[in-house]
Amino acid sequence: MKCSLVITTYNWPEALELSLMSAIRQSEAPDEVIVADDGSRSDTARLVEEYRQSSSIPVRHVWQDDEGYRLSASRNRAVAAANGDYIVIVDGDMVLHPDFIGDHKRLAQQGTFIQGSRVLLFEENTKQRFMRKETDISPFEQGIGNRKNAVRLPWLAGVLAIKGSALKGIRGCNISFFRSDCIRVNGFNEDFVGWGREDSEFVVRLFNSGVLRRNVRFSAIAAHLWHKENTRHALPENDRLLERAITEKQVRCPNGIDKYLEKQ
Repeated sequence: MKCSLVITTYNWPEALELSLMSAIRQSEAPDEVIVADDGSRSDTARLVEEYRQSSSIPVRHVWQDDEGYRLSASRNRAVAAANGDYIVIVDGDMVLHPDFIGDHKRLAQQGTFIQGSRVLLFEENTKQRFMRKETDISPFEQGIGNRKNAVRLPWLAGVLAIKGSALKGIRGCNISFFRSDCIRVNGFNEDFVGWGREDSEFVVRLFNSGVLRRNVRFSAIAAHLWHKENTRHALPENDRLLERAITEKQVRCPNGIDKYLEKQ
């Protein structure tokens, strides 16, 4: 099973560098790393090019024009370009445990997607990581929240990863699924512009298509670098789009990934 790691980013190359560093240090490497770029400046392109030239793993840069917060479109472009059968998506402010990709692949099951958790890094911890280029994650380090999420117990993770269809706690910063399932529901809904709910709406349509959720704890560990919160101005409209997908039991969105697949 080929695995594509998609890292989303926008104008924060310092964080993306730590994410890329952790991605190429995996005990079981992804078959490719795709940086899904929502219109960053040229410094991000230079960083990705450095990793493309130096890494033994194929590193690709999928960029789109900066026309506002268009995370759904950025993800769709990356998934459409992916060569993997299985897609792992993280945000560009996530630092990955060395066994992150191996855990996702080990726990992957047909008819399900994986919802991972995150370790929260506080501001000072994040500053120190930038200074030291530090990607290690330990449950015993200072300056972290959700400390239990840094504990890796693979045997327990498999036991706890039961199937379900709860929507609470969906986060696109650590999620994985079969590419074919994503394409069947037409990917992420590009009617979502601005922060919030695009990942939940995508999951609703996966549920409606028969794909169930598996929560993964004590495996697939990733740490979230501290930053100021994004503006919530788009939430009312995005909440409306999410509610419509739920009430109408939608499976496919009209404004999705198919436009990029057709171009290929």
